[in-house]
Amino acid sequence: MRKKVFLSEEANKRLKEYLSSKGFHVIPIKKTGNVYGAIASHPDIYVCKVKQEIIIEESQYQLIKEKLGKEDANYHIGKSVLENKYPGTIKYNAVALGSFFIHSQKYTDEKILEVVKKNEMQVINVKQGYTKCNTVIVDDNSIITSDTGIAKALRPRGIDILLIGKGQVKLPGFEYGFIGGASGKVGNEILFNGNLKDHQDFYAIKNFIEARGIEVKYFEDYPLEDIGSIMEI
Repeated sequence: MRKKVFLSEEANKRLKEYLSSKGFHVIPIKKTGNVYGAIASHPDIYVCKVKQEIIIEESQYQLIKEKLGKEDANYHIGKSVLENKYPGTIKYNAVALGSFFIHSQKYTDEKILEVVKKNEMQVINVKQGYTKCNTVIVDDNSIITSDTGIAKALRPRGIDILLIGKGQVKLPGFEYGFIGGASGKVGNEILFNGNLKDHQDFYAIKNFIEARGIEVKYFEDYPLEDIGSIMEI
């Protein structure tokens, strides 16, 4: 059975072709008018994965439900309606990491929190609302982030953290985007949407990932860009 990947409908053609060549079924996340344009087709704005359960914002669910199938994931419709301005944009932008759930909890969608509670996960509250955008999940015990608050919250829990510099990730309309939003773990690879070599911390990122037995894939022919994560489900 083909694995599925949520990917912005505006993602680069090279990335889409690569995923398809690896046997993944790409489900394009569609733009909605619920949030501002720069993030309007970003998977991590509409979708949160907690263990094997997928919580999807309702308007996005209606757009993609025919492509989902029911055989390999447990889908839920979220309770929160997204809004155009922060913090109304962050309700699904959370990180599930092993037995931990990380987000700015007062804004988290209620359905997500129900799933977190059911799975007996420990909630770690952080100030950064765009938690998933700011986090590359390498494995259940390792992340990469440019956010010092996320790093400070997770270090006492024994999580391995590579703290990198901010910037060098494109996001149209903004000074920069985030490394988590420009990447995602698919199979045994961390894929980066664009040329990771242009990042100031390229070697540190590459070495950190490869030291954990995971491969790194990036595309040198276009700039590193935040597309709201590459999300295998």
